[in-house]
Amino acid sequence: MKVTEECFSKVKKDCFKFIKSQETSTEKFGNKDGMLKSFLIPMCFWIAKKANNKKPYFVGLAGGQGTGKTTISSIIKIILEKYFKLKVFKISIDDFYKTRKERLNLSKKIHPMLATRGVPGTHDVQMMLNFFKKVKSKNFKKIDLPNFNKAVDDRFPKKNWYKIKDKPDVIIFEGWCVGAKAEVNKTLKKSINSFEKVNDQKLVWRKHVNQQLKSKYKKLYSQLNCMIYLKAKNFSLLQKWRLKQENKLWLKNKSKSSHKIMSKGKVINFMQTYQRITQNMFKHAPKYSSIILNLNSNHQIKTIKYNK
Repeated sequence: MKVTEECFSKVKKDCFKFIKSQETSTEKFGNKDGMLKSFLIPMCFWIAKKANNKKPYFVGLAGGQGTGKTTISSIIKIILEKYFKLKVFKISIDDFYKTRKERLNLSKKIHPMLATRGVPGTHDVQMMLNFFKKVKSKNFKKIDLPNFNKAVDDRFPKKNWYKIKDKPDVIIFEGWCVGAKAEVNKTLKKSINSFEKVNDQKLVWRKHVNQQLKSKYKKLYSQLNCMIYLKAKNFSLLQKWRLKQENKLWLKNKSKSSHKIMSKGKVINFMQTYQRITQNMFKHAPKYSSIILNLNSNHQIKTIKYNK
């Protein structure tokens, strides 16, 4: 408890400043002290103990749409840097989405649903593998990484990409499908929602996505040193949180005519493309994740579990 309090006193100012930047007039974070002391600070002690300065320690962080992956990973980064003096780089799998042009080509070659970003197969996996390889190299050199602009559904220009100048001690790799595993083929036969039933009658889309998880993504995720999973109670709760997230994005970009923020109906359809993998992760991710953060219906961490 003493070291937790010591850490809290040193990081609370920066953590609370970040949390405030994420709040809106209608949505405030509750029990910030408890979240840090009971869950996030002890978790950072666990991570820091495993990290060493010889090679980067890869932390995978997953959770369904709107679970707070970006917020939680940002706070973890602040604590590891401020208290443990570790060099931390945080990036989302979303930043590695293929360009709109590339996804449009995929939609013509394989299935129209692949024009929509999100599922495995719509990311540039080779770029991620190259990043993992370069950052582990003994002869580390500056790395430029893509920065995806969801408001326009495409990458930012290269001048706005992320730049890693120094070799990180810890890399936080977050995303809704990070660590996801493929389904067994027989479960693919039954449509999981109306969107699949109408748009993927021949199972082409879901089989392609599942094959990506079996091959390229499996290779990618095998390089993670640990997995943190944010577990929501159900999928309908995720839809509610995702709508809030989209509204926040709309408020941020409402003055820009080029933004492609989704309507409520489009968000519901968009979420249905995530449902199959998300529900599969509900069932299986707690079994293979290193740490599970269970979220309540108020978007707060209720309990934490460490797997051996």
